[in-house]
Amino acid sequence: MRRRSQRNAVLAGSALAITVIAMAAAVPGANAYTTPGGGSSGSAAPGQGPSTRTLPDSVAPFVATSAALQAVPAANTLSVQFWLAPQSPAAAESYATAVSTPGNPLFGHFLSPAGYTSRFGATDAEAGKVESWLKSTGFTGVTSDAGHDYVRATAPVSTIDKALQVQLRYYRATGAANAGDYPLRANDRPVSLPASLAGGVLGVTGLDNADPVMTYARPGTPSAAGVTKGTSPTFPCSQWYLQHYAAKLPKQYGTTKFPTLICGYTGQQLRRAYGYSSVNEGKGVTVALVEVGLAPYMFQTLGDYAKANGIQAPSAQRYTELSLGRGSACGDPFNTEEQLDVESSYDLAPMAKQLVVGGDSCDNGDSGLQALYDADLAVINGTDGHPLAQIVSNSWGAGDETLPANLLNIEHDYLVRAADEGISMLFSSGDFSGVQVPASDPFATAVGGTTLGIGHSNPRLFETGWSSGISADSKGPGIKEHWAFQGEQSAAGGGPSLLWKQPGYQSGLVPGTLAVPTGNRGGLVRADPDISAVADPYTGMAIGMLSTNSKGQPSKYTEEPVGGTSLATPLVAAIVADAEQGTRPFGFLNPVLYALARSAPAAFFDVLPLTTKTPAKYRGVACDAATCGQLSLTTFDDQSWAMQGYTGQVTRSGYDTMTGIGTPNGQRFIDALRHS
Repeated sequence: MRRRSQRNAVLAGSALAITVIAMAAAVPGANAYTTPGGGSSGSAAPGQGPSTRTLPDSVAPFVATSAALQAVPAANTLSVQFWLAPQSPAAAESYATAVSTPGNPLFGHFLSPAGYTSRFGATDAEAGKVESWLKSTGFTGVTSDAGHDYVRATAPVSTIDKALQVQLRYYRATGAANAGDYPLRANDRPVSLPASLAGGVLGVTGLDNADPVMTYARPGTPSAAGVTKGTSPTFPCSQWYLQHYAAKLPKQYGTTKFPTLICGYTGQQLRRAYGYSSVNEGKGVTVALVEVGLAPYMFQTLGDYAKANGIQAPSAQRYTELSLGRGSACGDPFNTEEQLDVESSYDLAPMAKQLVVGGDSCDNGDSGLQALYDADLAVINGTDGHPLAQIVSNSWGAGDETLPANLLNIEHDYLVRAADEGISMLFSSGDFSGVQVPASDPFATAVGGTTLGIGHSNPRLFETGWSSGISADSKGPGIKEHWAFQGEQSAAGGGPSLLWKQPGYQSGLVPGTLAVPTGNRGGLVRADPDISAVADPYTGMAIGMLSTNSKGQPSKYTEEPVGGTSLATPLVAAIVADAEQGTRPFGFLNPVLYALARSAPAAFFDVLPLTTKTPAKYRGVACDAATCGQLSLTTFDDQSWAMQGYTGQVTRSGYDTMTGIGTPNGQRFIDALRHS
């Protein structure tokens, strides 16, 4: 059976003590990949000859578990990218640490995109070698991006198979791996490259097209297999927490009465909860929102949303869309995500410039992560000597830490580059328990999630970590009606990393018990998330959705409740933009955030756990069958190994693995950041 290779090739250490845990025991099943001919990763396989090397861990994980179907037709054309290694990864990391750490003489001395390329990026010669080889093997349209991050080339599948010594095949899609409306595709074995090139290539994208992990969530149906429906009362959702109650329910926490789920908080409610002030509204700061494809009529939808929520109208001069490649020609998979991102970031930074970057949605190699990587790089490479934005909100994930090392290398490389250039890169930590990438990378700011109760007059009745359980109403012949617990419903991603040692900025602040990896590896590891905001869809945000008619014209504006760390991430990005107003870019945020957690703890709301002493009215909400398919009870801040799906996430005073160091505390957070 094919297995993932050891991750001993994923980058060297730095002054932050960031290194990959590279022992076979570090990751279950992390044995050396064995090629069909018997060679291992990083060595020449029999029949290849000494001039060819395999690229370690360059096979999608689903290849080992999904059924292989037919070969991808030889005439199909794909655009593939060969990502180039920087000249000195350790030096680039060291500089990123220095410019991001308060008190360092280089703090704030960021590089321009061209400055990074000349100092740390791949050389013209390295890019030229890859370009020449691709042309010689039959690829066309061979180009290098402005920062020498990758070389892009197009070829029929037959040419790709021969050049890379793989066979592209379709695979049976599963819940864990699929490509949406397209057949799921991947190479069946590691990529092989000429030995003269292999050392300069971090990874190859465009071969597989597995969808990224979406991190927005809606209130939904409980998984109640085998449960008989009980009585099904109907009741309204609540505009604010505790507005409406559902009564005569099965008893839980000593009561038969629970609040109803939130219809979706308004922008004004979220402003009050996080201490928004019109004095700080992001003026002059650009926030980039990374998507795949672009939603039609997004600016019009934003205008409708602002009007419905009593917020100032958006300005076309502060709103820009950047479409890469063929843009939305092959669909708009991030449609709901984009509307959530744009509207939530506008709530808390209405005067900031919004740049919505849509990666190529077409099934030509750009489906999957390549489109998102390219969108991030478009911002980082910038134009006219500057990045396109100071802050980048990424409401997506690449999967868990079993992601192939060649993709981890790519993500880490451009995150280090962003830090060197003074760009804040924020990533959703995920909407289910466990650690996700790129959020777990030590140069990413991972945004976790909370459950937030906003009252009629009190904007912060409570806020706790987002880890919810779900119970379904049940009764049957001879069975008293009761809540049948189903397990974990959803949760903010987080926990100890399987890959990265503890970075210096977390030392002494993250409790050792939360930074201990599973398995016999030793030492403390990177824990995530770093910071958080509301994410629970049962206390989520009402987003504006603009539908279109049969002619593709805008027709009807509606609102629906949505949550997830896709909500938390642009909210935090917007508050950071408020803090940057009138001052310098902050760049990579984590060293400053953790320093503030030590020196100015009041800059954050310390998100605390619910306890047995917490009133029952704050411990869960009811959802009726009309909304959730079955009468159900969502319980908040569930932390129990007895809960199916639980991976150890906790809410606690100080740092925790659902909310990080806490949520931004309005003006105190802004002032502390400005004076860091």
